[in-house]
Amino acid sequence: MNTSDSSNIPRETTPLVSPGASKKNKTPLPQLQIWILLVIQITEPIASASIFPYINQLIRELDITGGDDAAVGYYAGLIESLFFVTQALTALKWSRLSDRIGRKPVLLIGLSGSCISILAFGLSTTFWSLVISRCLCGILNGNIGVMKTMLGELTDATNMAQAFAIIPIIYSLGSFFGPLMGGMLARPQDQWPTLFSHPFWNKYAYFLPCAVAACLLVLAVFIMTFFLEETLPTKRRPKLISATLGVSFDPDDDREGLAQKNMANLPLRSLLIPTIVIPIANYAILAFLDISLMALLPLFLSTPVYLGGLGFTPASIGRWLALFGITNGLLQALFFAKFVDWLGPKRMFCVAVSCFVPAMIVFPIMSWLVRSRGMADHVITFALLSQLILMVIWDMAFGAVFLFITASAPSRNVLGAINGLGQTSASVARAVGPALATSLFAFSKEHNVLNGNAVYVILIVFAGGLRWLGSQLPDEIQHRDE
Repeated sequence: MNTSDSSNIPRETTPLVSPGASKKNKTPLPQLQIWILLVIQITEPIASASIFPYINQLIRELDITGGDDAAVGYYAGLIESLFFVTQALTALKWSRLSDRIGRKPVLLIGLSGSCISILAFGLSTTFWSLVISRCLCGILNGNIGVMKTMLGELTDATNMAQAFAIIPIIYSLGSFFGPLMGGMLARPQDQWPTLFSHPFWNKYAYFLPCAVAACLLVLAVFIMTFFLEETLPTKRRPKLISATLGVSFDPDDDREGLAQKNMANLPLRSLLIPTIVIPIANYAILAFLDISLMALLPLFLSTPVYLGGLGFTPASIGRWLALFGITNGLLQALFFAKFVDWLGPKRMFCVAVSCFVPAMIVFPIMSWLVRSRGMADHVITFALLSQLILMVIWDMAFGAVFLFITASAPSRNVLGAINGLGQTSASVARAVGPALATSLFAFSKEHNVLNGNAVYVILIVFAGGLRWLGSQLPDEIQHRDE
């Protein structure tokens, strides 16, 4: 009897340590505010991804390469890389500015910058005008880090994983609608000659998808202005805290606001500790490999068969990228949270990043198949679908690493700075990724290095490094408020 009772004592006296107990008392998510934030967030990946199906064709039509199809990859990668270079230079500044003036003003600047830049991109007729329009977007847009900070401020330790699990879904939906829109609306004068017969559409053949993306961004500005509430403690109203976050106002919140003001000027070197740096380093390499893969995929699909690609049209590329986006979104929504509960965030991350190697190997297999079979038939379709599934699992690594980054913040007061550091690191990686991957692709094909497959081998080596770095993540997430 005593033995039985004593065995229950540890479980009853240490409920906060038990993972099962913590799940029973989850704070309800502020559903309205989170969904408003995510609706705003989806407009940016739609706008960015909408250029992927036609960017390579646009470069060819502007005769930037002088007719050299093998060199298209250099210029496509450079355009996308310069966007991330400029974003890397400003992302941390925008995040820290949001710690001072509030999250909403920074989001407004970012959405407006994206709108102007995508319109300028659609009106570009030279290589440098394409570059300037993408750089403008990078300079003015620090929204990704700010939005993650807002999501962290809208949640606590009990529901953070539930909220952050939605982020990959949003990007997946953007990856679906963006390429689908870009592929379908590019060169409308060819698809609907009666409706788009004006000479304007011959001169600016890719303006229509850019204009639609700009309209979505204008809608996001309207929604944000009138419906999204400020989350920065020093800028929100007491009644707002109670209504939005579901907690009662406490005068002690004034102390939190004062601390927030002080933390806004915290030296960055004080945040460069292993518990923060390791998750950010994983995020940076993950971002590098992911953007490299996403730059290679449309380039490989559009490259002529004689150069080792599949020779797809922009519309076909848009459909394949859209299929990946919707499949990714659905599978992430159905299985990501379950996988994290089953495997834990660390194992989930390691399993996901391990899928990069087989995803890379599919590229040379498809190249060999289309040459040997003479056409892209059902075998190529099966190979593309297999690669798609691998990429879906790979993408789950982002949801896992976001949990580690957010949980690494010792307090909410430094969450903006940490997300800014993470976004800056990822932007640097994404600046290098497209240019390096597409340049290596072009170099491999032009000089037949490793039978044209050197780019895949090099990226596989980087993936091995990420797999090791992932093993350095903490076994369990220690939430900032524990």
